[in-house]
Amino acid sequence: MTEQKHLRKIRSFVLREGRMTVGQTKAMEAYWPKYGLQVGDGLIDYAETFGRNDSPTVLEIGFGMGKSFVEMAAAAPESNFIGIEVHRPGVGSCLNRMEQLDAWNIRIYNHDAIEILDQCIADNSLDTVQLFFPDPWPKKKHHKRRIVQAEFVQKIRTKLKDGGQFHMATDWENYAEHMLEIMQAAEGWQNQAADNGYIPRPEHRPLTKFELRGQKLGHGVWDLIFVKTTNRQSND
Repeated sequence: MTEQKHLRKIRSFVLREGRMTVGQTKAMEAYWPKYGLQVGDGLIDYAETFGRNDSPTVLEIGFGMGKSFVEMAAAAPESNFIGIEVHRPGVGSCLNRMEQLDAWNIRIYNHDAIEILDQCIADNSLDTVQLFFPDPWPKKKHHKRRIVQAEFVQKIRTKLKDGGQFHMATDWENYAEHMLEIMQAAEGWQNQAADNGYIPRPEHRPLTKFELRGQKLGHGVWDLIFVKTTNRQSND
């Protein structure tokens, strides 16, 4: 009998399930039933989920505590926002922030982003995918855990409409170089930077508290925006 080997999936995150605050717990109880999404429900019907047709849809992977994510959604009420975060305290905080800013154009997954992309997001359906300050996994032996890899960026490409944007940001220069290298080698993407490198922070991406702190310390932040092209030519 052939022996089957079950290889452990390499994850880009570590699930550090911190304690929920009273406010986060109350927000989950009050708002999750209406604004939370389940991976088991399958493909999202955007019109049914958001109660409107033909609105641009933005997907953010790993929104952390949700502050900048909710600010972006509140500033763009004409758009649908889908957030993914594996840490429950972050989800509770995001729901709290949604209530404070009256930003109800958001739906949230508390699950692994790769499984959501595979099971819940239809191909050619998103206008924008955002990936801000993912875990940089700075040690070289851990670089394989970085979420931005060749297979991942092509998965993102299949979910975007033609002309859709993939916007990344990181405060680790080595990871920025890694992102740029992966994207430049990937087929079907066009860098939006005039010099084929990085772009200034767009006004629609709010500054995070970590970014503000880093600016005071002289740390850099690198933004990249790539657009899905209609052909499969590379970015040479």
